[in-house]
Amino acid sequence: MTSKLDIVIVGLSLSSSWGNGHATTYRSLIRGLAEEGHRVLFLERDVPWYAEARDLAEPDFCELAYYSDIDSMISLYAERLRSADAVIVGSYVPAGIAVIDELVRLDLKRLCFYDIDTPVTLASVETGKVEYIEARQFSLFDAYFSFTGGRLLDVLRDRYGTPNPIALYCSVDTDPYHRTDDPTLWDLGYLGTYSPDRQPTLERFLIEPARRLPDKRFVVAGPQYPEAIDWPPNVERIDHLPPAEHASFYSRQRFTLNVTRADMIAAGWSPSVRLFEAAACATPVISDWWPGLDELFPEGEAIVIARTTEEVVDVLTATKEEDRKAMGETAHAIVAHSHTGRARAIELVETLRAITPSLINSPVTARQSA
Repeated sequence: MTSKLDIVIVGLSLSSSWGNGHATTYRSLIRGLAEEGHRVLFLERDVPWYAEARDLAEPDFCELAYYSDIDSMISLYAERLRSADAVIVGSYVPAGIAVIDELVRLDLKRLCFYDIDTPVTLASVETGKVEYIEARQFSLFDAYFSFTGGRLLDVLRDRYGTPNPIALYCSVDTDPYHRTDDPTLWDLGYLGTYSPDRQPTLERFLIEPARRLPDKRFVVAGPQYPEAIDWPPNVERIDHLPPAEHASFYSRQRFTLNVTRADMIAAGWSPSVRLFEAAACATPVISDWWPGLDELFPEGEAIVIARTTEEVVDVLTATKEEDRKAMGETAHAIVAHSHTGRARAIELVETLRAITPSLINSPVTARQSA
């Protein structure tokens, strides 16, 4: 019988999905690890903006512990970190650069990084604008798991000296994310925190169609949108939607919109967790285009790839109901087969098991001299 792994993840947040997509990504992955019998401790920095909006304070699929600062984390959990089969640090961890340096000093069995923001990381790391990792640290990891696949894996290896860059896309937990019996309420919806580089696409693909189609209903859910935005009267706003309500939210839409950040469009191969969540609910997706999208979800069969406002308007007004439902079901089948938390957990564990002492000698040497 194959032994089960003990994994420690130091991540942005597991307890709160407020204003971030990391929590749902971690929840799906860790639930998958638990289903496979592995043990996980998640260490989360105790910060007020998440503490005030926790929607999973006590998960039943892993241990969750909060730390106040780096010194307390190390003093409380040093032995657990050393004994773990793998320690994984995530992107956007507060004071992540210092966290990585402290973990390096512990000489762990396997030290890995999970970048849920790879294109953003690489676009900013050279300018020193990233607070969670520095260029010198890329070579210290036994594996660098990347939210983004494709050519950025070559960049990680060739430019930054990352020994093992591995694509580890986000995933979805198909237990909470499924089609519900809620009646359809909106013709097109969007779930996402406000982002300046996503807003122009939201304007083109949802707000302008809403102006042109006053008889149809639209919805945008997510925090931090400026008050100055001129929302058409047929666009409903929901400031924060907890994950427990996501399945109902997607199920009440005829179509849902996926909008991608500019750095991730440029990099390609960056499927968002929202894309997988909507597909798990069999809600057909309208998305902007990026390299690799149509290989994950065939265009016209499992997704609508839009490039203009007119295309979105046409989809909302001319799509036959049987074609719409068929598209949602095709996307659901793809996700259920390849993009569940359990499928992603199996990929992660296979990679960790493949990291043998001969593969980590070089990084360990680099750590001791860091």
